[in-house]
Amino acid sequence: MAERNTVRLWLMRGIFAAICGALIFWRLLPLDMLPARIAGPDLIVALSFAWVLRRPEYAPPLFIATILLMSDLLFQRPPGLWAALVLIACETLKQRASGLRDMGFLPEWLSVAGMALALWLAYRVVLAVFFVPQAPLSLTLMQLVATIAVYPIVVFVSTTLLGVRRVRPGDAESLGMRA
Repeated sequence: MAERNTVRLWLMRGIFAAICGALIFWRLLPLDMLPARIAGPDLIVALSFAWVLRRPEYAPPLFIATILLMSDLLFQRPPGLWAALVLIACETLKQRASGLRDMGFLPEWLSVAGMALALWLAYRVVLAVFFVPQAPLSLTLMQLVATIAVYPIVVFVSTTLLGVRRVRPGDAESLGMRA
């Protein structure tokens, strides 16, 4: 039983890394040579939030930090800033996960929306303090709103297609975790 849980744990970690890698690859593809007029959602952040709130062992901090640091380098963002901020947000949400577990989806979505707002605001403030050129505020707000709007879809796909459901007390004991 323990061996099966370990295999599933590493399989799900691999799926998380593969999805993030595919999302990074998709954004790097030169599909359109014109600059974007609208900003799409940050699906890696939405996926990280959804998985951390449901099964934090599937998206450990080292995976999240490594994937986001790689994306910082590939997308030519300041190395480590976005990765550190998302990691802090994920760990904060992980601490709130047990309280959100019994409340339903709406409080979770509002909590994720508040954390996303704080995340994007902190990123813009740090860039402004160091006089780093930034994307226009309208694009940043579009990306924030799109990420918050797509979160329920990411949760639906994660739970129904990938089986990333919330930790129940019986699951926590079988995985050797504390509830």
